[in-house]
Amino acid sequence: MKRYPSLPPLQSGSTCWYGPEMALRKNDWLIELSKSEIEELERAAEPLMSREMNIGSIQQSHFPLASLGPKLLRLRKELINGKGFALLRGLPVKNYSEQEAMTIFYGLGTYLGNARSQNAKGHVLGHVINLGLDSTDPKVRIYQTRERQTFHTDSCDVVGLLCMQPAKKGGLSLLVSADTLFNEFHQRRPDLLELLLQPIATDRRGEVPEGMLPYLLIPVFSYFQHKITPFYQRQYIESAQRFAEAPRLTKRHFEALDLFDELCNDPQLHLSMMLQQGDMQFVYNHAMLHDRTGFEDWKELNKRRHLLRLWLSVPGDRPLPDIFASRFGSVEIGNRGGIVVPGTQFCVPWRTDLGVN
Repeated sequence: MKRYPSLPPLQSGSTCWYGPEMALRKNDWLIELSKSEIEELERAAEPLMSREMNIGSIQQSHFPLASLGPKLLRLRKELINGKGFALLRGLPVKNYSEQEAMTIFYGLGTYLGNARSQNAKGHVLGHVINLGLDSTDPKVRIYQTRERQTFHTDSCDVVGLLCMQPAKKGGLSLLVSADTLFNEFHQRRPDLLELLLQPIATDRRGEVPEGMLPYLLIPVFSYFQHKITPFYQRQYIESAQRFAEAPRLTKRHFEALDLFDELCNDPQLHLSMMLQQGDMQFVYNHAMLHDRTGFEDWKELNKRRHLLRLWLSVPGDRPLPDIFASRFGSVEIGNRGGIVVPGTQFCVPWRTDLGVN
């Protein structure tokens, strides 16, 4: 059997897990908010709303959480060094106005990291909602559709979601460990793993920072300071081929990408969960890939599946290789990630700003 001494070693530790096993360990990642913790969040948000404070300017010092705050700071360390995800349950969003829910979610997020822009419009608190768009349009991001999203990473350290309204049917959240994927590739097809450790073109979908190419060149797996970091969005890898100057995908590239998708979609590897109304999910992008299944939405616009989203840059996080600066703007810990193009102005949109009442 041919050996591949240049490959990074097999990974180990708490980030290496398999879905069925993790499903049985729900107590390790599902955190039920207590009545007193919910009341503390509501008290912290109340004066900010009465002053009509710009949600995007809220800092941790504006949002005192004497009891829950230390718990969230411990959660931040767990996301970085532990299993890579967590779910907070019990926030009664059905009792809140949109402003109150957004203020609570953003304020809670300040204990985990610094909010980053999620698109060229500068949304530092985003809305994941079906706008009836088609992902075959190279200017459309998949979260704006009801299509299967496929396993991917986001351009930040941690992504947070607050479920305001689940779909009528479907829309499961899926997570898979990047270290587990890497180990499976290492053992099954080390020849193809070599390709995924080399830069591959990924489409920016029209959101191009000044002086940058319209596509990225980052490996699917980066190995840096003894850690594997994933970067992946299959649709955007394929759509980058529309640029004549982008490096061409070969038959072996497609074989490697197909196996990557096959492993991600293997129920023996990934974990699935249905986000309930009020659930807050936080996922560490440098150790996990996440996905969302397609869904059937309600006909009424005001009942459409709706999640609030945060992209966070996390203090105390792991170093990233310099190549990530082409997507993250910087690799400075606590000040990296997000999408900024000429003319971007940071803001927090309301649901109505998206044309969904």
